[in-house]
Amino acid sequence: MIVYASCTDVGGRPYNEDTAGVRQTDGEHLCAALADGLGGHGGGEIASREAVKIILDGWQGTTTPEHLCELIQTAHRNILTMQTPACKMKTTVVVFAVEPGFVQWAYVGDSRLYHFVNGRLVFQTRDHSASQIAVLMGQITAEEIRFHEDRSRLFRALGQENGMGVDAKEEKLGPGEHAFLLCSDGFWEYVYENEMEKTLKETASPEEWLREMKHCLDGRAGENNDNNTAIAVWVTA
Repeated sequence: MIVYASCTDVGGRPYNEDTAGVRQTDGEHLCAALADGLGGHGGGEIASREAVKIILDGWQGTTTPEHLCELIQTAHRNILTMQTPACKMKTTVVVFAVEPGFVQWAYVGDSRLYHFVNGRLVFQTRDHSASQIAVLMGQITAEEIRFHEDRSRLFRALGQENGMGVDAKEEKLGPGEHAFLLCSDGFWEYVYENEMEKTLKETASPEEWLREMKHCLDGRAGENNDNNTAIAVWVTA
């Protein structure tokens, strides 16, 4: 059984450059995609919308990690053709697909995927950012990424010049209650992982889980906080 919910908010910005979308063909097959347009390049909302559309249109009910990578690369090439000298639009993206017995995901940038099993966090993606490299080098902790001075410096994004790598993975689902959270950096910046776990254990639906996490975000974010967007997918295996 698969159930899901999504939310998006402009935050303290003049417009929303995040895009989220979900396609579900039946109770066992689903694809979700979330993209965060980069605000400093212009056209971020166009780039994020294009990425999500191409990925969801290209998903036909079954997939592989390689196919998800191909869809992201197709979106990347399309965004490159849409750029102008005055508008070098770019975006992050994270895509997640469910099929009977297993899941796949692929991503570029610092939009994240979290995986919880029976209420406990077991996995999260690593950002393609300068701050993540600082963590790997032991210069800062993973928690310090949130407010690190280089957090907005990404070394992978759709629309970048030259080639672009995509990280992807497939995982078999063991028995239990699985919760997956896709979110932009404007969401995870203000919702800590222990709060994700706590609210997950206390809620009865993806909609309620997102609502409780949004309360955490709203209580912590300042007036000029970023767009924040999330998709929650619950899978019973």
